[in-house]
Amino acid sequence: SEDGVQHTLYVVENLMEIAELTRLFEDVPVMYIADGHHRSAAAMRVADELGKTPRHGSNEEYNTFLAVIFPDNMMQIMDYNRLVKDLNGLSMEEFLSRVGEKFEISELENGPKPEARHQFSMYLTGKWRRLTAKEGTFAADDVIGSLDVSILQDNLLAPILGIKDPRTDERINFMGGIRGLDALAAKVDAGAYSVAFAMYPTSMEELIKVADAGKIMPPKSTWFEPKLRDAMVVHLIGEDE
Repeated sequence: SEDGVQHTLYVVENLMEIAELTRLFEDVPVMYIADGHHRSAAAMRVADELGKTPRHGSNEEYNTFLAVIFPDNMMQIMDYNRLVKDLNGLSMEEFLSRVGEKFEISELENGPKPEARHQFSMYLTGKWRRLTAKEGTFAADDVIGSLDVSILQDNLLAPILGIKDPRTDERINFMGGIRGLDALAAKVDAGAYSVAFAMYPTSMEELIKVADAGKIMPPKSTWFEPKLRDAMVVHLIGEDE
């Protein structure tokens, strides 16, 4: 591909090899959807709708969907950063004062990248600042509420900047950490956004803990690498004709 990544696709046709692979996967206790919750849910809705046709059985193609499986020790979760278009009518001084109620604001010493959980880097008016969530501002024993994306959303984006629903609010945008923090700052410098927030990456342990609790990760909380090249394999779910 253009980025120098090579993908190799192997077709397994030997029946004994297929049987052995099937047996090995039977020993895998659980799989986690790390990326693609919406696509998985959409596939289920399509299967429910198409399955209403009386002549269809359980072997129809729409009863399955494509997936790629990685061992968790070969996956990397990168930061998924935030950009907000304006300060919600606040002056810079008012905004920083409000932020300081829930976060310790300090000068950066080792570059803009957050160094630990519950730390955030904020880019505002051409300057990076470190934000550290104050003790008692979030529920440490809540698997969702203690996530950094939840802390930022619940204590800053919603109450101060008025971003109630990051899924639908047009004033917020997101940038995968693979782009780097210089690209994040450049968006603000160009005038398209007023403030940016760099996140500390969600850990694989946090993601698994949320799934094991039967919950779903907040939106835009994980950027996974590696990513499979789209359209290497196509799965047809409709009528052949």
